[in-house]
Amino acid sequence: MAKWYTYILECMDGSYYVGITTDLSRRLDMHNAGVASRWTRTRRPVQYRYAEACKSQSEARKREIEIKAWRREKKAALFNLPVNIFPI
Repeated sequence: MAKWYTYILECMDGSYYVGITTDLSRRLDMHNAGVASRWTRTRRPVQYRYAEACKSQSEARKREIEIKAWRREKKAALFNLPVNIFPI
Protein backbone atom coordinates (compact mmCIF):
# COMPACT_ATOMS: atom_id res chain seq x y z
CA MET A 1 0.00 0.00 0.00
CA ALA A 2 1.37 3.42 -0.99
CA LYS A 3 2.11 6.02 1.64
CA TRP A 4 0.26 9.28 1.07
CA TYR A 5 1.47 12.80 1.83
CA THR A 6 -0.22 16.16 2.18
CA TYR A 7 2.13 18.96 1.15
CA ILE A 8 2.47 22.72 0.81
CA LEU A 9 4.53 24.29 -1.96
CA GLU A 10 5.72 27.86 -2.02
CA CYS A 11 5.54 29.37 -5.48
CA MET A 12 7.88 31.94 -7.02
CA ASP A 13 5.34 34.71 -6.30
CA GLY A 14 5.15 33.72 -2.60
CA SER A 15 1.75 32.03 -2.84
CA TYR A 16 1.12 28.59 -1.37
CA TYR A 17 -0.25 25.50 -3.09
CA VAL A 18 -1.64 22.57 -1.08
CA GLY A 19 -1.89 19.07 -2.55
CA ILE A 20 -1.48 15.33 -1.98
CA THR A 21 0.76 12.68 -3.53
CA THR A 22 2.35 9.28 -3.01
CA ASP A 23 5.70 10.38 -4.47
CA LEU A 24 7.02 13.75 -3.27
CA SER A 25 10.01 13.84 -5.62
CA ARG A 26 8.00 13.00 -8.74
CA ARG A 27 5.26 15.46 -7.83
CA LEU A 28 7.73 18.33 -7.32
CA ASP A 29 9.28 17.56 -10.73
CA MET A 30 5.80 17.62 -12.29
CA HIS A 31 4.97 20.97 -10.69
CA ASN A 32 8.25 22.48 -11.86
CA ALA A 33 7.72 21.08 -15.36
CA GLY A 34 4.32 22.81 -15.49
CA VAL A 35 2.23 19.64 -15.84
CA ALA A 36 0.85 19.13 -12.31
CA SER A 37 -1.41 22.11 -11.68
CA ARG A 38 -2.76 25.17 -13.46
CA TRP A 39 -1.98 27.22 -10.33
CA THR A 40 1.72 26.34 -10.17
CA ARG A 41 2.23 26.32 -13.96
CA THR A 42 2.60 30.10 -14.10
CA ARG A 43 4.29 30.45 -10.70
CA ARG A 44 7.39 28.31 -11.19
CA PRO A 45 9.78 27.39 -9.79
CA VAL A 46 8.14 25.96 -6.68
CA GLN A 47 9.66 24.37 -3.58
CA TYR A 48 8.36 22.30 -0.71
CA ARG A 49 7.76 24.13 2.53
CA TYR A 50 5.81 21.40 4.33
CA ALA A 51 4.81 17.76 3.98
CA GLU A 52 3.32 15.24 6.37
CA ALA A 53 2.70 11.53 6.00
CA CYS A 54 -0.87 10.26 6.08
CA LYS A 55 -2.24 6.74 6.56
CA SER A 56 -4.45 6.72 3.45
CA GLN A 57 -5.51 8.72 0.43
CA SER A 58 -8.72 9.59 2.24
CA GLU A 59 -6.84 10.96 5.25
CA ALA A 60 -4.48 12.94 2.98
CA ARG A 61 -7.42 14.43 1.04
CA LYS A 62 -9.25 15.43 4.23
CA ARG A 63 -6.09 17.08 5.56
CA GLU A 64 -5.61 18.89 2.21
CA ILE A 65 -9.14 20.28 2.36
CA GLU A 66 -8.63 21.34 5.98
CA ILE A 67 -5.34 23.15 5.26
CA LYS A 68 -6.69 24.82 2.09
CA ALA A 69 -9.37 26.50 4.21
CA TRP A 70 -6.77 28.10 6.50
CA ARG A 71 -5.35 31.61 6.24
CA ARG A 72 -1.77 32.03 5.06
CA GLU A 73 -0.42 32.62 8.58
CA LYS A 74 -1.86 29.37 9.89
CA LYS A 75 -0.39 27.44 6.94
CA ALA A 76 3.03 29.00 7.59
CA ALA A 77 2.85 27.93 11.25
CA LEU A 78 3.02 24.31 10.06
CA PHE A 79 6.53 24.80 8.67
CA ASN A 80 8.18 24.56 12.10
CA LEU A 81 6.25 21.54 13.38
CA PRO A 82 8.17 18.31 14.10
CA VAL A 83 5.96 16.33 11.67
CA ASN A 84 7.25 18.47 8.78
CA ILE A 85 9.31 16.31 6.41
CA PHE A 86 10.92 19.49 4.99
CA PRO A 87 11.85 21.56 8.07
CA ILE A 88 13.11 25.10 7.58
